[in-house]
Amino acid sequence: MPKVINTTQSDLPFDQPPAWAREAIWYQIFVERFFNGNQANNPTPITNDNALIDPLPDDWSLTDWGHNWYKQEPWAKKTGLDFYRTIQMRRYGGDLDGVLQKIAYLKDLGINAIYFNPINDAPSLHKYDARHYHHIDVTFGDDPIGDLKIMASEDHNNPETWQWTSADKKFLNLVRILHQEGMKVILDFSWNHTGNNFWAFKDVEKNLDKSPYKDWYHARFIQDEKSGQTRFEYDGWFGIKNLPELRKVDADVKVFGHPYEGNLHPEVKAHIFAVCKRWMDPNGDGNFQDGIDGMRLDVAEHVPLGFWRDFRKFVRSINPEFYLVGENWWTNWPDELMDPAPWVKGDVFDAVMHYQWFKIARGYFAQPDDKLNLDQFKRQTDSIFLKYPPATQQAMMNLASSHDSPRLLSSFFNINKYKFKNKPPEDNQYRTQKPGLITYYRTKLFLLHQFTFVGAPHIWNGDEMGMFGADDPDNRKPLTWPEIEFEIETQCPYSAYKYEEKPEFDRNMFEFYKSLIKLRKSDRTFVYGSYQMTDLAPNKNILAYYRTTNESKYLIIFNNNTETIEIELPDPIGKYHKIFEFNHTGDLKNIMALNPFSALVLKIDY
Repeated sequence: MPKVINTTQSDLPFDQPPAWAREAIWYQIFVERFFNGNQANNPTPITNDNALIDPLPDDWSLTDWGHNWYKQEPWAKKTGLDFYRTIQMRRYGGDLDGVLQKIAYLKDLGINAIYFNPINDAPSLHKYDARHYHHIDVTFGDDPIGDLKIMASEDHNNPETWQWTSADKKFLNLVRILHQEGMKVILDFSWNHTGNNFWAFKDVEKNLDKSPYKDWYHARFIQDEKSGQTRFEYDGWFGIKNLPELRKVDADVKVFGHPYEGNLHPEVKAHIFAVCKRWMDPNGDGNFQDGIDGMRLDVAEHVPLGFWRDFRKFVRSINPEFYLVGENWWTNWPDELMDPAPWVKGDVFDAVMHYQWFKIARGYFAQPDDKLNLDQFKRQTDSIFLKYPPATQQAMMNLASSHDSPRLLSSFFNINKYKFKNKPPEDNQYRTQKPGLITYYRTKLFLLHQFTFVGAPHIWNGDEMGMFGADDPDNRKPLTWPEIEFEIETQCPYSAYKYEEKPEFDRNMFEFYKSLIKLRKSDRTFVYGSYQMTDLAPNKNILAYYRTTNESKYLIIFNNNTETIEIELPDPIGKYHKIFEFNHTGDLKNIMALNPFSALVLKIDY
């Protein structure tokens, strides 16, 4: 059969993000904790083999979905290990069938873009320790043992021998269905390191300096003069030995939190490019419609810029509208966030996970220890947005929480400095139970800002269900689907207080998110419009800004105070049309007095 040439054309400039990513409502899925749709593929000691420093106990078993999060299972208690050691052994069995069964839920919510945490084959729950980049994890398909046998039959360094496992096929079918439902799909990969179960690393472990893959890692082979035996040493990411770093070449000295020049080893690079092509154009016919639409790139600053420039050229040669978003977070934790500018000039990424935006927004709306006043919020917001062209501003992934940070409600409930002492072992007063009413008010004001401001709003799976949880791993609880009964949750063993709380689906929070997504989609101005801060009540802590295009103009107003505040609108009242309100009732004649913790979205005739 002759090869089909891709006739899909794009006028998108190489240095600009695709329009679909600017219009995205992102939903991040951590598959293992999303939903268990297939009991037959549940993780086993075989599929989890060598995932951790600690071996699995002989009586290890899957944890019930509704299990009390902070209660150790009988098998975990027997180990005598700390809760935060055994929690890494825990598995719930979330899989791709679970995602397939919840597509209607995602569609009802209004989602049009899915970001999957790594689903490459790996023994851990998080999958950043790849065993194979070119296969989906065996516990996400229909036949884990059969899939392992298929993998074992391949020459992993020869793409011509690669086959499709049941998990691979399941994922490609999921991509097809999500595309049919109008949802784009991006996958999370780490090109900085593999797992210590990765096929090439295992070969080096076995054959040492005789391995054909010995140059794939920063490996050192040291011969003992007395015994004649060779010792194998290597660099693990941040010293973590089950995450061996891939070899960088022609590289400058790496300074943490800053970009640096260099590349990846040519053979490593060739393998990565082959993996990308596999997931971007699965049947190899030149038409990328059956493949993924983008990637989120893990710990991006640890990989040299030369690789990233070549990487962008390669993926854009296959799909000219492929979206790349980097994780570029800290320069000096916990006080200095990384400057995204070097990464979004048009030759590397289209956007970054915009923690920089969230830290500022949280500082104003939550009023934590590192709080901001209104003037600081405005100046710092302008400082990170206005240095980018509009297209880049609009493509930023504006996230409030993720697999690497506390859940949104808990982040607002606790006033700790951003991403610092954010779980009970670090602060025994850190609150992990359901927040109080003021936290919900502040959180919802923030959410309205997230969905009416510049940048693509992002939801960490479960935040829309009203879930709460501290930093990793407590942010990775199984989702509280309404059909699942949960045990009473009790406090963390490190907490200096007690509580009992029954986790459940929060319908009110879900409907609020749904209303915000509907608002966002109601007018392209919320995506493509410029923004301009304005002052409606001098010295009264009233945040207000315009979103404007040639066709439409909106005024969004927030009273982030505990008292009613009088405001002055700059135009005659007849020009305003109220299209959204929070904590405020009444007709337009009464909006001069804003209730405590209230907000309005007004459309303006002009």
